[in-house]
Amino acid sequence: CLISILTIHPTCVVGWLVLAKEKCSLSQICEQYFRELVILCLKMDLENKLFGQHLASRIILKAVSEFMSNDNPKKPLVLSLHGPSGTGKNFVSQLIAENIYKEGMSSKFVHVFTSTLHFQNPRLLFLYKVWNNSVSNCERSMFIFDEMDKMDPGLIDSIQPYLEYYGKVVGVSYRKSIFIFLSNAGGEIIVQTALDFWRARRDRKEIDLKDLKTSVSLSIFNNHKSDSFCTTFIYENLVDYFVPFLPLEYSHVVQCAMAEMKTRASEGDGTPDLNGLDLFLLLPEK
Repeated sequence: CLISILTIHPTCVVGWLVLAKEKCSLSQICEQYFRELVILCLKMDLENKLFGQHLASRIILKAVSEFMSNDNPKKPLVLSLHGPSGTGKNFVSQLIAENIYKEGMSSKFVHVFTSTLHFQNPRLLFLYKVWNNSVSNCERSMFIFDEMDKMDPGLIDSIQPYLEYYGKVVGVSYRKSIFIFLSNAGGEIIVQTALDFWRARRDRKEIDLKDLKTSVSLSIFNNHKSDSFCTTFIYENLVDYFVPFLPLEYSHVVQCAMAEMKTRASEGDGTPDLNGLDLFLLLPEK
């Protein structure tokens, strides 16, 4: 399942070459070494590839590090990523996958679902079978749910047992799996908070989780479309980490473009098109 890392970092590449042949049959010592390697490489990727998201970077690293270091977690890791479109929620999910699985997002143990695409049928028996098969073969499988704010309340309730403290669900333990929920819910409050800091001439890095968590939670609670999401996941304390994504400034988008240019240059591809850069700017340049 996992047991390999494919990144540009020399340390990570060496680790991947050493461990690639071991697959899921690593000894405990090798598993511990691999987990430490995952954490190191994820830290480097967050520092070098994710820009303008000091809160998300810090929370994600803490969450994944602690979870991967735990040999016997009591429940799956559940991350709830909130923020406006184009701020990096999907990208962070990709970074996590790339640092845990050799094939990254293409791994058969990484499953991505979009509410408006995959959850039109209320009877999701075929999906549950996919989940069980995946976790049976790799206990550290990953499930990513996009557009959670658009998911039908009944479907949200049906996911709940998989996030609980149960030893097994339908004969399979999900305690070492990772569930990531992506949502635009609360995005307006996050943007407003960032604007308030900008207008007050305060550094955006001064924005702390406490400045956002309560207001965003209230915003979600007051949204009738998110009632079930709040009741099931938040009120029941099933979400382990609330991760806010701030709107990007001009400099952050340029940094993203430069990082992509370096990646494409190393792979022999062309440079990215920057003509539509202004379309992605949510905050004015300082």
